[in-house]
Amino acid sequence: MILLDRVTKKYPKSEGEALHRITLHVDPKEFVIVIGQSGAGKTTLLRLLTREERPTTGKIIIGGIDYDKLKDSDIPQLRRKIGVVFQDFKLLPNKTVFENIAFALEIVGASNHEIRSTVPKVLNIVNLRGKENNMPRELSGGEQQRVAIARAIVRQPRILVADEPTGNLDPKHAWDIIKILEKINRYGTTVLLTTHNQEIVNKLKRRVVTLQGGKVTSDRARAGYKV
Repeated sequence: MILLDRVTKKYPKSEGEALHRITLHVDPKEFVIVIGQSGAGKTTLLRLLTREERPTTGKIIIGGIDYDKLKDSDIPQLRRKIGVVFQDFKLLPNKTVFENIAFALEIVGASNHEIRSTVPKVLNIVNLRGKENNMPRELSGGEQQRVAIARAIVRQPRILVADEPTGNLDPKHAWDIIKILEKINRYGTTVLLTTHNQEIVNKLKRRVVTLQGGKVTSDRARAGYKV
C-alpha cells in the first residue's frame, strides 16, 4: 500500500537533510503510528506521501502508483485516495457541518443525490448525527476534529493520514478521536497517525515507527499486535 525505498529529502538552502534514506513499507489496512520530536521529519514524510513535496532521491509507490511516473495532472486523482486530517481542523467557518463535509464531494463533481446519500453515513461513523446544521464555532474542539475526519473520509480514501489530530484536544476528546480512527481502520482504510502523545502510543497495540534526525531509528510492533 505504502512503499518508500531509500527516500531522501533535502530542501534548497537547507544545511542538512529533512529525511535520509528512509525505507518504509505499510501494508493495506494497517494502522501505523509515527512518532518523533519536532524536526524529526514527520511533516516532510507526510508531504511526500500527498505529493506536496518530491523526494530528492529514492522511490515512492502508493497503492500501486509509482510517483516517478506521476503526471501533475494525475495528482488531484491521487489525493482523492489519501484523506488527510490536521491538528488545527481547517474547517470552513461560514459553512455548516453538513456543508463542510459535502464540500469535499462537490469539488470532485459529485451529484446532489450522492452528497445527500453519503454525508449522513459519514456523520454516523464519526458520531455526529444531529449536528448537521451546526456551524463550526458551535462545536467543541473534539467535535470539530470529527467533522474534519468526516470530510477526509467522505470520498472513501484507501489511506487516511492523521497529522497530530489530538494535539489541540483534552484527553477525553483525544481518545474519542483515536477510537474513530480505529473504527475507520476496521472498515479497511490504512491509517497513518503521527502523534506526540506518549499515552496514546503506549495504550494502542499498534506498530510504531520512530523518526529521529530524518532517519527511521526504530520500527517495531507493540505487544499483542503483529505486523
